[in-house]
Amino acid sequence: MSPLPRIFVTTLAVMAVIAVVGLIYFPRLLPDTTRIPVLVPITGFLSLEGTSQRNGAELALRDSGVAFDVDDTGTAPETAVNAFERALASGRDGENVIAVVAPMLGTQMLALVPLADEFDVPMVTVSGTARITELGSPNVFRFFPGDVVVKAAHARYAVEELGAKRPAVIFQTTAYGQSGRAELDRNLTALGAPPVFAEGLDVTVKDMLPVLSKAQDSGADALLLHLHAGPTALVIRQARTMGLDIPIIAGSAMHQPETAALLEPRELDGVCAESGASPISESDPAMRAFVEQYRDAFDREPDAFALAQYDGVQMVLRAFELGARTAANVRDWLSTQKHEGLAMTYASDGKGNMAHSAVILCYAGDSRVPAIVKRYENLTGVL
Repeated sequence: MSPLPRIFVTTLAVMAVIAVVGLIYFPRLLPDTTRIPVLVPITGFLSLEGTSQRNGAELALRDSGVAFDVDDTGTAPETAVNAFERALASGRDGENVIAVVAPMLGTQMLALVPLADEFDVPMVTVSGTARITELGSPNVFRFFPGDVVVKAAHARYAVEELGAKRPAVIFQTTAYGQSGRAELDRNLTALGAPPVFAEGLDVTVKDMLPVLSKAQDSGADALLLHLHAGPTALVIRQARTMGLDIPIIAGSAMHQPETAALLEPRELDGVCAESGASPISESDPAMRAFVEQYRDAFDREPDAFALAQYDGVQMVLRAFELGARTAANVRDWLSTQKHEGLAMTYASDGKGNMAHSAVILCYAGDSRVPAIVKRYENLTGVL
């Protein structure tokens, strides 16, 4: 084989130098891949709520130019911790995590707060558990109205609008349930109508007749529920079966179209619920556009959890659009700015509670679409 022409050898040498220089400098010239991990419970007893949370985050992120991936946290705190550590300590070159969509389950959020502080990254969540913003962390941002807000609306509607004087409370034994029960007790007592009966249920309980019989025997004139989606539907169905003829005012899980789908419209007649919003009940053009976009994307109806997570991620993306490129930048933005979301105006109260309004919705018995019958604006006085 004849020797390579000198010009070809020279060219190879130059290319080799360029390659070496490229290995040294090219990664530095590439912009970081901005990423927002989505850690949500899409299996287990919170799958309905968690799927809505995931969908809201995904809808906001799809065309944003910000990378994201979804990790199922199930319902165990350790699963959420492992998912968070994988997302933040994966060592992927060039990635820049500016925020995390964190699970809505209270026990998981309580386990993640120390990790968020360790990694110094803000968590955007729709968890209702009151305590997550009482731990002093600068990295928790809750975009669904917490129990301090929605339970105030829950209690006020029962007492002031329905005239309840002897309410009974059935709550979940999870951190979410315990938090809501405490806020209901506080608000009902302040309104002069302390609960005459209160009992907690494990999420595995299917037979609701024993607890409903106790509520009936207590002489309660209204039944307030603070349960997850499945147990909410079971309580309502079995209350109808036994003929419990008192108003039922449920928690936020009841507003979900998937929860309503578990019941016949006649079983929903007269049932009310608190929520941060009810997208399918609104006529505002921007909200209707969101509803249609959500239906097209996921072939299901949006709920307040999806909308709140959408609004929360949109606020993070707004910070990104205006130049926030680090987790610290995003945290500062979330802490100090207001955001006009679809559901409401969001602003931090200094603890990371971003949502301060609630609605009460009621079903008429002829449809699974509720009507918003009462709005409670700015209950915390932050805005």
